[in-house]
Amino acid sequence: MEFRHLGNSGLKVSEITYGNWLTHGSQVENEVAVQCVHAALEAGVTTFDTADVYANTVAEEVLGDALKGQRRESLEILTKVYFPTGPKGHNDTGLSRKHIMESINGSLRRLGTDYVDLYQAHRFDFATPLEETMQAFADVVRQGKALYIGVSEWNAEQIRAGHALAEELGIQLISNQPQYNMLWRVIEPEVIPASEELGVSQIVWSPIAQGVLTGKYLPGQPYPAGSRAAHEESAHFVEKYLNEEILTAVQRLRPIAEEHGLTLAQLAIAWVLSRPNVASALVGASRPEQIASNVAAAGVKLSEETMAAVDAVIGGLAQTDPSLTASPPERLA
Repeated sequence: MEFRHLGNSGLKVSEITYGNWLTHGSQVENEVAVQCVHAALEAGVTTFDTADVYANTVAEEVLGDALKGQRRESLEILTKVYFPTGPKGHNDTGLSRKHIMESINGSLRRLGTDYVDLYQAHRFDFATPLEETMQAFADVVRQGKALYIGVSEWNAEQIRAGHALAEELGIQLISNQPQYNMLWRVIEPEVIPASEELGVSQIVWSPIAQGVLTGKYLPGQPYPAGSRAAHEESAHFVEKYLNEEILTAVQRLRPIAEEHGLTLAQLAIAWVLSRPNVASALVGASRPEQIASNVAAAGVKLSEETMAAVDAVIGGLAQTDPSLTASPPERLA
């Protein structure tokens, strides 16, 4: 495992971050979830990402249980706030001071820790003044409940505004967590340049495009049983990739991966880790053996020629419209 600084801070994170969205507390039994976390630890992963909304807070509990007995100082634990949780009442959502203060306390209790290394705004909240949000985050940091602040799926303008307020308040906004992979590159035109200028780096989710870049979805074939495309609750996350042209192109990546002794999934993860401004790639798992395979992408350096070969295969199939890097226009209640 190799490690990279997060933004311009002194904090280092593992190149592979273990994330438990869509798995812990829902699709995967708790015993298997714990096995996956332990497999990640054994593979050298030190950075673990979750959110209060995952399985309506249960995912945080599962992660907290799985990390019991580990040396806290040797881990980086990340969580998020914004989406509706609990009974989903009128104040159980968004980035108001009330919701942030109540949410951080709940997250710490469920995770079994006194602090998180990174507390992230899961989306931008148009219904709350940004000044209120950043002041609440500053207080969370000063209270020692979080060491650093990050955001997720904020566009360039929002990141600039949040970073400016963070500087005024004397806290560090050091990361953004966007969707990013060979096929979804909407952060490249605006978010990446702004982030590089500000000293913010990316912890990217969906580096294998919800499983599409593993090559398991074959053109003209039924979706594999148990896959996200075949699962009613998660199918909408992957459907944008499931057309014949994309699936055919993914199969054309296979010789590139094999030339480097990589699986298609490892190639996809190594690709995002070879892109500018990326600190870590988020991966999940429903089986412990998936962890070892994904972690093998850490430390892989893809040449400019290999990156160009990938671009030649993907061509114009990649989505690059920066307007798609945006939070919902209204708070989700």
